[in-house]
Amino acid sequence: MQEPDKDVVIIGAGAAGLSAAQYGARANLKTLVIEEMAPGGQALLIDHLENYPAYADPKSGFEFAQDMHRQAERFGAEFHMDTVNSLRKEGDVFVIKTGEKEIRTWTVILATGAKHRLLDVPGEAEFSGRGVSYCATCDGPFFKGKKMLVVGGGDAACDEAQFLSKLTDKVVMIHRRDRLRAQKSLADRVLKNPNIEMRFNTVIERIEGDKKVSGVVLKKTDTGGTYQEATDAVFVFVGSIPQTALVPQTEKDESGSIITDQRMESSVKGLFVAGDVRATPFRQVIVAAAEGAIAAHSASQYIDDLKGEAYK
Repeated sequence: MQEPDKDVVIIGAGAAGLSAAQYGARANLKTLVIEEMAPGGQALLIDHLENYPAYADPKSGFEFAQDMHRQAERFGAEFHMDTVNSLRKEGDVFVIKTGEKEIRTWTVILATGAKHRLLDVPGEAEFSGRGVSYCATCDGPFFKGKKMLVVGGGDAACDEAQFLSKLTDKVVMIHRRDRLRAQKSLADRVLKNPNIEMRFNTVIERIEGDKKVSGVVLKKTDTGGTYQEATDAVFVFVGSIPQTALVPQTEKDESGSIITDQRMESSVKGLFVAGDVRATPFRQVIVAAAEGAIAAHSASQYIDDLKGEAYK
């Protein structure tokens, strides 16, 4: 059996991919991580990571990602900045095509994560980057002291609203339901924050402005009434879309997330999945990191089975 270039190729370098890289390299697998942006994924957007075990003091998502990156490299994982264009399986070997090369590997760990879901309302696309944002830590400082609107009711929305409340005392947060779906500690913090005005049963109908955002049209979901609201910025956190374009053949759930077994193996043998692209009931950094570790361990066992070297 001809040896491929790598034992495991990890596509994506968020928390799941970085954890998989560390565990794969520590297992003495020839490990390559391919990432088209910077290592860290959505963790880079976290202002204060405070609920990761052993962090008595909060750490920024950027620092956390850098630590994981350095740790994986120290164990021997390689990193390559490129875009994966296609992924196919030939017999027992996966063939990955990037913009620069073709790579053959025994196993693949897909850790491509998810992208922000859009509101899909008039004005959103037109004012993206001109008052409409999907990253508070990236764009919030541009609106310091100004009025900002946050859309969403989950963990991300609450975390980002908290960050924005440090920049202004005029944060309005809207959610389409009658209560937040975020973890209780995060939700309570938002509801008690004097700089955040919470409005339930409210959605955006339209984003308005000239050269930049100047206001929105809001609708009450319980009464159907609409009204205009002046604002300088709209920050959107209404969920995410799993990035599965490379593996259309894998089994998925109703949300489009990839279904795996407990070993993180997808319906395609040798293709393991970890992080926000996977069907999971709880999307957190620690969950993604744990899934990455399991995926790498399972990949190692799979390779041993292929080679007839499994421990009996």
